[in-house]
Amino acid sequence: MAEIIRPTNVINEDLSKEVKNDDFALEKVPLEGRTMSWVSITNVTLGVATAMLFIQMGSLMATSFGAVNALLAEIYATLVAGGLGIGICFIAAKSGLNVNLLARGGGFGYLGASITSLIYALNFIMYCAIEGSIMASAVHEYLHFIPAWVLMVVFGLLVIPLNWFGIKQLDKLQKWSIPIFLILLGTAFVLALNMNPKFAGSIWSFLPKGASTGGAGLLACIGIMNGLVGIMALLVSDYARFIKKDEFKIGVFAVGFIPQLVCFLIMGIIGIWFGVRMAEQNPGIYFVQILGIGGALFTILTQLRINVTNLYSGSLSLASFFENIFKFKPGRPFWVVFVSISAIILMLGGVLDHIGSLLTFQGVFLLAWGAVLVCDAVVVKKLLNIGPNYFEHRQEYLFGWNPVGVVSLIVSCIIGSFAAFGYFGVFLQNIAAFFAAIIAFVLTVLLAIATKGKYYSKKKANDIPLNEYI
Repeated sequence: MAEIIRPTNVINEDLSKEVKNDDFALEKVPLEGRTMSWVSITNVTLGVATAMLFIQMGSLMATSFGAVNALLAEIYATLVAGGLGIGICFIAAKSGLNVNLLARGGGFGYLGASITSLIYALNFIMYCAIEGSIMASAVHEYLHFIPAWVLMVVFGLLVIPLNWFGIKQLDKLQKWSIPIFLILLGTAFVLALNMNPKFAGSIWSFLPKGASTGGAGLLACIGIMNGLVGIMALLVSDYARFIKKDEFKIGVFAVGFIPQLVCFLIMGIIGIWFGVRMAEQNPGIYFVQILGIGGALFTILTQLRINVTNLYSGSLSLASFFENIFKFKPGRPFWVVFVSISAIILMLGGVLDHIGSLLTFQGVFLLAWGAVLVCDAVVVKKLLNIGPNYFEHRQEYLFGWNPVGVVSLIVSCIIGSFAAFGYFGVFLQNIAAFFAAIIAFVLTVLLAIATKGKYYSKKKANDIPLNEYI
């Protein structure tokens, strides 16, 4: 069938509408749509980085395994997530694609990438439920007369209008909320300093009875962090693709590394300090104890900041999956509502009771997936020159399945899951996600060489801009 050539003014008009709608859930962000400064995009991602969950992990590790072990694990997470985040941001900003679309030409194929989109979306639904549950628990701690289930429903629905119009609206929300967040956090520090601490010594000397610095305690903390590092590194791609062309280098570093630095190192240290001082793991509880109703408001603000970004990324992933598999394209706002309602169901089902297991297996999948994408770009495409030297996402150019990414991901996740269950010993159990990532990286190289890149593309595209080549 002959290609239908549309007038340039019609194409530009459609593009301006798409940029205005701020969506691009199923398409590459064109150069004309990459209009956001690295400051604005980093500001959006900091809504995720300042989530209460990251404070809670610092408190949990410090009170359970010791402050120094917790700090070392936070440093480890910052370096691993930062390196992976910069790599994925580089690919996303160069191609204009998020990780769901990158996976298509990054070793998975058009249909194979749908597996990653669905599991990625399920992760964000889970995160929405976890963050919403923390928010409901904190408010219920202060206002006992309101049933927790009512709060879960209210907070689950509240994020829908805050997410309706996409990344520009997210940027505005994060800008006006960050000063309030910092004021309340600073107030909590001051008030906590004037309270009698539950542990009177130096924070960094704290060790629970029977614990020691290093060894099994440190490995346990690293295992906890491995459940979180993958999500941040992959999530930033949803936003990095909007970076202005003339801010590429600073944008890739800032969006790829700064959120990781904040969520793991800075928020982790805050969690360690409050957790040891207050002898409490749950920030939703100790902030209410310190600030009263201000603590409840602080928790609400913090969790809303993270959940609007959870909904954004979750909606993009579901839109990609259903468009690929079922040709169902109702638009991103439909999936915003779907993610929100699904999260409410999980909250009511008690998702917080299973957070440890969920984070463990999430970490195995996400780190393995990130390893495949980075390996495909850096080693397969760039160094080995196997397959096209760009990321293709259009169905007509792709095979449905590419064994390079699909097999690498499935095998590494199966082995990583067995490691997480403890079948390969305590050491690999605690680094199961990192272990899965190494396996995925190696398998990606081996399978790309074995298949000689024949499943990457049906035909070579001649319309890829030079600046999008790796």
